[in-house]
Amino acid sequence: MQGKDGAEIARCHDGAVTHIRGRVWRGGKPQDEFDFSSISDYLGEDDALVWCDIYDPVHSTLEDLAQELGLNTWAVEDAIAESERTKAVVYRTHTFFTVYAVSEAPDDDGSKLSIHRISGFVLPRGLITVRLSPEFDIDTVSQRFDELGGQEYGVGALVHGLLDVVVDGHFEAVQKLDDEIEDLEDELFEERPQRGDLQRKTYRLRKDLVELRRVVLPMREVVNSIQHRRLDAKTAPELDPLYADLYDHVLRVSEWTESLRDMITTVFETNLSLQDARLNMVMKKLTGWAAIIAVPTAVTGFYGQNVLYPGIETASGFIVSTLLIVVLVIVLYVMFKKRDWL
Repeated sequence: MQGKDGAEIARCHDGAVTHIRGRVWRGGKPQDEFDFSSISDYLGEDDALVWCDIYDPVHSTLEDLAQELGLNTWAVEDAIAESERTKAVVYRTHTFFTVYAVSEAPDDDGSKLSIHRISGFVLPRGLITVRLSPEFDIDTVSQRFDELGGQEYGVGALVHGLLDVVVDGHFEAVQKLDDEIEDLEDELFEERPQRGDLQRKTYRLRKDLVELRRVVLPMREVVNSIQHRRLDAKTAPELDPLYADLYDHVLRVSEWTESLRDMITTVFETNLSLQDARLNMVMKKLTGWAAIIAVPTAVTGFYGQNVLYPGIETASGFIVSTLLIVVLVIVLYVMFKKRDWL
């Protein structure tokens, strides 16, 4: 059943539903048609270019498509597996890749990042994307195709548009984490920081950075493999600067992520050092005040002995003992203050 704007829903015999949408270009110009059952016909046309997006695929539907288009069986299994690493595999007739898009988490579960997996089959005249997460905004990819244009240069333009959206999401994610780490650094040196909350934020940011690093670093391999496959084919050299710029963006995100990883480690270690320093300061103050309090205790204890001593039961003796306490306390306070113990 075909809907508007290339949207289509394919139903299988057991009632499961696979959401499908797509677009067709001829001579680099978008067409107002897309029929999932006609993908083979589109791919057989010399001037046609097709993009098909499959969300929450039914295994049988994807298997039928794989047999029709000659897709690798293991690649099809990887596209619908529960967890797969970021990678790109080059086969004889097509290239398969898996990447992860990153967006801001919609819920407040502590983590600020939401990870969405996207797999793609790159054919000579078509791109088939497979998604398992509904949260990834595929409309942005379609809009990017129109913004970048260049569909007359073939499937390389579609792959670049998709990867460009993914890498832009990585940039936004790493920028957000960078801002949060800067706020954490400011909070670290506050006069009365909330240590418990600060530690929770630090651990959460470290966890987010680890997850982001897992999906960002392998992107270099993916872009590099796809770019070299295109260079080997020697098609559409006009796209080479775009892929070079995309690869540069991937490197920048990777380096930025590694830098933030070092920064959050430094914040964590600095927090521990500041706690030790504040603990030492507290101990010094307690020791100083204990020494000051010990002076009047010693003097009054001396005068509390049951023995005769000069000034006992006289006003002058009381005055002398009081002055002795005051003078010694002041001397100790001044000495400790100069040594920054108080």
